[in-house]
Amino acid sequence: MKTILFVMSLILSLSASADVMTDVSQIQKAWAEANYQLEDKAQKTAFESLLLESDQVVKRYPDSAEALIWRGIVSSSYAGIKGGLGALSLAKNARTDFEQALKINDQALEGSAYTSLGTLYFKVPGWPLGFGDDDQAEQLLKKALTINPDGIDSNYFYGTFLLDQRQYQQAQRYLLKARQAPARPDRPLADKGRHHEIEQALQQLKNQEKAKQHAGFAH
Repeated sequence: MKTILFVMSLILSLSASADVMTDVSQIQKAWAEANYQLEDKAQKTAFESLLLESDQVVKRYPDSAEALIWRGIVSSSYAGIKGGLGALSLAKNARTDFEQALKINDQALEGSAYTSLGTLYFKVPGWPLGFGDDDQAEQLLKKALTINPDGIDSNYFYGTFLLDQRQYQQAQRYLLKARQAPARPDRPLADKGRHHEIEQALQQLKNQEKAKQHAGFAH
């Protein structure tokens, strides 16, 4: 009898896991479309709808790290687009989701909560305006890389952090690794958009190098 109950609970658990990943993949796809294909008012409207949809997924699966991670990603992306005072409350909500996801399963989605939370810490302004903290950001982004050393996002976001810190040689190393990351067959639009961002960051690096050379000639 115990064996039958165990098998039944396992089947139900696997079924719930499959359901949440189906919902999460829909959020991922809609996020990529809103983030990379829309602009201005259409983009804001799409993110508003996506946030409501993410709320519903978290309500259905409150113990799912994946659902929390993606609601956090939607909130933080929307914060970047929205700007102003409203952006900070969205960023705080995203931080809460990522922290909760880490408590449930820090390995979920190849350590994405570490990547996303680290990025939030370096992009949000520091005290007294916000909770930004570069030391905290670096610690989290490095942790993400230990979990997913070859991932496109883990390398790209650590590379952009280093670029922001003016550690140009190191930044180039991680950005080039992000460029060489294995493709994600289930996320072609997200990969395409991320590769465009990688090229922009590498161009920014080239511009910095040129500026340094010109400054040297000026002296």
